[in-house]
Amino acid sequence: MKKIILPISFFICCWLYAQEDSNRYSVDVSYFYGNIPRHSPNIAHLITGHPEGGMLSVSRKTYGSEDWEQRYNYPDYGATVIYADLQNEALGNNTSVYGHYGFYFLKRNLSVRIGEGISYCSNPYDKVTNNRNAAFGSRLVTSTFLAVNYKKQHLIDRLGLQAGLLLVHYSNGNMKAPNTSVNLITANVGVSYDLYDDEPDYKRTITDEPYTEKLKYNIVFRSGVNESDVINSGQLPFYVVSAYVDKRLSNVSAVQVGADMFFSTFLKEYIKYMSIAFPEDGFKGDEDYKRAGVFVGHELFINRLSVVTQFAYCFYNPVHYQSDVYQRLGLKYYVSKTIFGAITLKTHMAQAEAVEFGLGVRL
Repeated sequence: MKKIILPISFFICCWLYAQEDSNRYSVDVSYFYGNIPRHSPNIAHLITGHPEGGMLSVSRKTYGSEDWEQRYNYPDYGATVIYADLQNEALGNNTSVYGHYGFYFLKRNLSVRIGEGISYCSNPYDKVTNNRNAAFGSRLVTSTFLAVNYKKQHLIDRLGLQAGLLLVHYSNGNMKAPNTSVNLITANVGVSYDLYDDEPDYKRTITDEPYTEKLKYNIVFRSGVNESDVINSGQLPFYVVSAYVDKRLSNVSAVQVGADMFFSTFLKEYIKYMSIAFPEDGFKGDEDYKRAGVFVGHELFINRLSVVTQFAYCFYNPVHYQSDVYQRLGLKYYVSKTIFGAITLKTHMAQAEAVEFGLGVRL
C-alpha cells in the first residue's frame, strides 16, 4: 500500500503547490473497515474477512465563478486513490484511481462524493493458479464509489475531521469472464486539510429564469469488447447504434426517448456453444445474434459532463441472453454543443453485459 500511495501523494502535493490557484484545494485521508455483502451465491466462498483500506482524495473547491457551480451549491471535484485489502487470498487487494465530484448539504456539513475510475486487481482469475476467484476475470476492472460523510472543517486551523459510510463497487463489465463482481460496504473516518488561509466569498449571480430549448436529435455509435458468461469463450467486439430525441426540462435536466440496435458478436459463439453443449435448451445454432430495444432516459448536466440513466426493453431478442429488460448508466462529456463522447455500462439489473465507449452528435 505504501509503495503505491506515498509516491502518488507526493506527486499530487508537488503539483498542487505549483498551481497559482493552490489555495482552492483540499486534501483528505480516510481509513475504512467493513463487509462484502453476498449479492450472489457464486462469491460466498470469497467472503472470509472484513475488508479494510485507505482513501486519499485531492479536491478543487468552487465558489461560484461559473453558473453550474452555483446551481449545484458549490461542489468540489478532483482525484481519489483507494487501496482495499479484501481479506481473501483468492481476491487479493485492489488499488483504484478515480475522478470524483463532491456535493454539499446541511450548511456544508454533509458531503456526498461520487467517483468513477479504474481498479488494478492483484490476484484475478486464472484457471490454473487462481480458479476460486469468480469475481474478477481481468486484472483491470471498472470501479465506482459513493462516500457520505459528516464533515467539520477548520477544527484546528486548516485541519478538519470527517466520518461516514463508503460504498465501493468493482466490476469489469463482462469484458472478460468471470465477472461476478464485488461490493464493499464500509465505515470510514479521516482528516482533511485545506490548502488556503482565508475562504473566498461564495458568489450568487444566477437567476431562476426558465430554460427553454427545442427538441434535439441524437445519434450515438458505441463499441467495445466483451465475453459471454462461458469462461474462456473469447473476447469479441460489439457495436451499438442508438438514435433518440431529448427535451431539456431545465438548465440541469433532460428526458430522452429512443431505440438501440445491437450487433454483439460474442453471441455468435454463445449460440454455437449452447447448440452443441445444451441442445435440450432449444438452441439450433442458426439463431440471429442481433438485438433491438427501445428506451426512456434522463440526463443530468454538470458543466460539460452529464450523467445518463436509461431504462429499456429488448423487443427483438431471438437468443434471450440474460433478460429482455436492460439499463444503461454512464457519463457523457460534451466536446462542443453538438459533439460528445460517452462511457456507459449496459446491465440487466445486477448483471453487467458490456462497458460501452461511444461517440455521438446532438443536433
